[in-house]
Amino acid sequence: MTVSFSVRRQAAAKYDHGSCGGPVTVFAQALHARLYGLPTDDDPLPTALDALLQATHIATAPEQQTAILQQLAEQLRNAIEIIQRYQYQAQWDRLPDTVAEQLRDARDQAQQVAKTLDAVAPAFSSQPAAPLPPAAQPARTARPPALTTPPAGRRR
Repeated sequence: MTVSFSVRRQAAAKYDHGSCGGPVTVFAQALHARLYGLPTDDDPLPTALDALLQATHIATAPEQQTAILQQLAEQLRNAIEIIQRYQYQAQWDRLPDTVAEQLRDARDQAQQVAKTLDAVAPAFSSQPAAPLPPAAQPARTARPPALTTPPAGRRR
C-alpha cells in the first residue's frame, strides 16, 4: 500500500504555515506506525499553563503525571527568568527598593517550587511502596511544637 500526502500551494499561504513538518506529516507518521505495528509517540505536553491544567484532568498514567510536573517545573524556570528581568528593570528604572526586593523574593520562591517539583515528580512514575503492617509502623512520639522565628529583613 502506498499513501501519498500533499498540500496545495494555496493552503500554505492561506493558513500562514508551510507544509513541511505540519499536521499532515504527523498524521502520516501515525498512520505509518499503525500500519506496521510500531509504537506511536505520545502527544507532546502543552506549554501554556491553562492547557497544562487541562492535561492534568485527563492524565491517568503515572508517566503522564510525572511529565506534567516536570513541564510545570520547566515553565516555572521560564517564569523565574521573566521575574528576574523585571527585577533588573526595576533596579535600572530606580523604582522603590521594595519593588526589586519583592521580585527577588518571588523569584526565590519560584526557584524553590521548581526544585521541589523536580524532586517529587519521579515519585509519580515509581511503584508505590507497600504499606507497613500496623504492628511494624513506628510509634509516633509527641514532640514539642517547633519555635518559628520570623525571617530577618533583607538588607543591601
